[in-house]
Amino acid sequence: MNMNGTPLAPEPTSTGPDMELEHRRAAIAALGHELRTLVDATVRTEAAPDTLHGVAAGVRGLVARLTGRRRTRAEIPDVDEFPGGTRMNSPVTGTGSPVAPPLRVTPSDDDGVVGRCVLGIAHEGPPGYGHGGFSAMLLDELMGWACAAEGTPAMTVSLQLGYRGPVPLETPLLVRAGVTARENRTLHVTGSIATEADPTRPLVTGEAVFVTPNPDHARNLFPGM
Repeated sequence: MNMNGTPLAPEPTSTGPDMELEHRRAAIAALGHELRTLVDATVRTEAAPDTLHGVAAGVRGLVARLTGRRRTRAEIPDVDEFPGGTRMNSPVTGTGSPVAPPLRVTPSDDDGVVGRCVLGIAHEGPPGYGHGGFSAMLLDELMGWACAAEGTPAMTVSLQLGYRGPVPLETPLLVRAGVTARENRTLHVTGSIATEADPTRPLVTGEAVFVTPNPDHARNLFPGM
């Protein structure tokens, strides 16, 4: 489990290419877990400047160990499923990301999808509460998952939010999203963020419009697809 209670990737159980993929994902998730722990310690520490300079030097040494080819800006990682699947380094859901909560997404008992996460001090806006921009990021991400769950991966065209109350840090959160209407390639989506302890009282609500690019546009946007 990571510092937010999210299970790390399981140990590989398959054989052949599937085993290699699982092994790489497990390694990425393990590194992501340690980086999130480091980020959490970094934003909490009151260590002396000399200690901070020493840690910074150590981090520079670690960066130097990440050798080999680095993927290009538009390249889709071979550990990802795009569109509509696993994104190991997503800043919202990625277990390999040092900044993700990470959000765990599952089908909802009703229509749509539900996400669970815990925001840490690294996501702080007002003291003790999440940054409003990260609330937007959570909803935008989950709304995209809701479109994919309908079999129509799509991109955000507009997103309107209502902030009804501050989102507490270090508190289990419940994020919901579902498609409410569709017109050809356009999907209308709603979502909300609440605490798991009080799931019927939304702290943030959202309404969005998503559009599925036509095939030619999609190829231009994502040449590695």
